[in-house]
Amino acid sequence: MGREYYVFNNGQLRRKENTIYFIDCENNKKAIPIEEIEHLHLFGEIDLNTKFLNYISKYSILINVYNYYGFYSGTYYSKKKNVSGLVLVNQSRLYLDNSLRVKMAKSFIDSANHHMLRNLRRHKDKTAKYITIIENERKIMNSAATIQEVMGAEGRARNAYYAAFNKFIDQDFHMDKRQKRPPQDPINALISFGNTMMYTTVLGEIYKTQLDPTISYLHEPSTKRFSLSLDISEIFKPLIVDSVIFSVINKKIIRTSDFNINNEMCYLNENGKKKFIRELENKLSTTVKHRILNRSVSYRTLIKLECYKIIKAAVENEPYKPLKAWW
Repeated sequence: MGREYYVFNNGQLRRKENTIYFIDCENNKKAIPIEEIEHLHLFGEIDLNTKFLNYISKYSILINVYNYYGFYSGTYYSKKKNVSGLVLVNQSRLYLDNSLRVKMAKSFIDSANHHMLRNLRRHKDKTAKYITIIENERKIMNSAATIQEVMGAEGRARNAYYAAFNKFIDQDFHMDKRQKRPPQDPINALISFGNTMMYTTVLGEIYKTQLDPTISYLHEPSTKRFSLSLDISEIFKPLIVDSVIFSVINKKIIRTSDFNINNEMCYLNENGKKKFIRELENKLSTTVKHRILNRSVSYRTLIKLECYKIIKAAVENEPYKPLKAWW
């Protein structure tokens, strides 16, 4: 299996024979063996040519592009080799049957609520009132009849969850409320950057399966986004991203000096991005003993297994049971 490869400097990516090279602005050249790459993440200003793109397409490598602030811009998604008309038709069927769609949407959020509560219960002496709010909203969500009601309960639960952060994170960091566009403080910047990296991570795992990433259930399918990646990310944001955020703050891995603030926008600088990605990769490679498979699997593999469960729900009508961490 290849690995994630991150490019922060400006320069060029070129192919020569069976190797690709990164050439920086001072014309220094670094070889990147193609067999080592699974996904490329480009944070710098990078020039590419069609010769390069044609070559990496043979290896089904995804290229994720981010802007200056670290926000996701888009993905070069080479021709998908693992396709199935049967899966596509049945994945669409789940969406078109409103009762099945609502059931799928509830599953994603029920798992998200489970993982949010799991995080807060580790500090229950400080977060009891927020736990109660989320538990109540979870009950409301599970009895909802429409996607709008599911999303409403999810939004209220998440607001309570974010409000609890100030009760147990390092006091050098504080968040008044969740602000996405743009984030205006370090906590919001970490959440936005972490959620972006989760979105591209999930997209990479979807790409390995026969699922179509544009057909989703909680988030409305639309143009210009892979909305199934948003659905599945709901499960893993509190389980993976938020736990990394708590760790990098409370262990002082990331400090206020790792952020830039201008024009009422706060974002991780290059050093901060590198630190966060390193900790995120460590988390994704961490293994747990799977109760059904009876072997150790990484957090990244858990994401792919979630994709396979969705396929089974679509094709074999097997009830979809989302991941709920037991460890």
